[in-house]
Amino acid sequence: MGVVVIVGGTGGIGQAVAQRLADAGRPVHLIARHEGRLAEAAARLGAGFTAADVEEHGAIAAAIQDAAARHGGAIAGLCYAVGTITLKPIGRLTDADFERDFRVNALGAARAVQAALPGFKAFDGVASVLFFSTVAVAQGFAAHASVAMAKGAVEGLTLSLAAELAPRVRVNAIAPSLTRTPLAAPLTASAPMAEAIAQLHAAQRLGDPVDIAPLAALLLSDEASWITGQIIGVDGGRSSLRTKG
Repeated sequence: MGVVVIVGGTGGIGQAVAQRLADAGRPVHLIARHEGRLAEAAARLGAGFTAADVEEHGAIAAAIQDAAARHGGAIAGLCYAVGTITLKPIGRLTDADFERDFRVNALGAARAVQAALPGFKAFDGVASVLFFSTVAVAQGFAAHASVAMAKGAVEGLTLSLAAELAPRVRVNAIAPSLTRTPLAAPLTASAPMAEAIAQLHAAQRLGDPVDIAPLAALLLSDEASWITGQIIGVDGGRSSLRTKG
């Protein structure tokens, strides 16, 4: 059985996905920047881990190669759960903002897949790649220009790779709405702000990582063998429903 490599394994969504997979008996290898937090998360799950910063050139490739080597060379799944939330009006966005959002969200995802290709080839089955986008790509929200551009690139990458790597590798993406993660803490820490955003959802609440993990685990499993090239919303209805006039 090949390993599932989770890049961003100490983030809110990454940890929830890792827990779900580990509970199902899947081998998991975590990659993240902070080695102390990474070691703690891996110990809880009985998982392997490698510390790496996706913004450092060559680091993600080395980390994924290390993950494959520790698990017999085969990679059954790659979950790229790294992201940014840069929310500024267009007039305040800098080149550095745009470049970092693209580098972390889109370029990092592409580099991760490049590094995993030999592991996919060594896997005796159909491997799976899972990315994360955002509801803001399809909906259009003010002050989201930079992150929506970057996540839009992730959606384009999803479709391109799903076509290019078929039939040996499936590629999908989940597009959540606002989810209670450490990354989103600036938006969710204020109870009035969090409640106001929650009311924009048909489900009348914000998301939690455990809302996303079941679908992520499914897409990374053979049970989703006929699902590829899809951008799937897990968003409390935000992308398609309006319950108030």
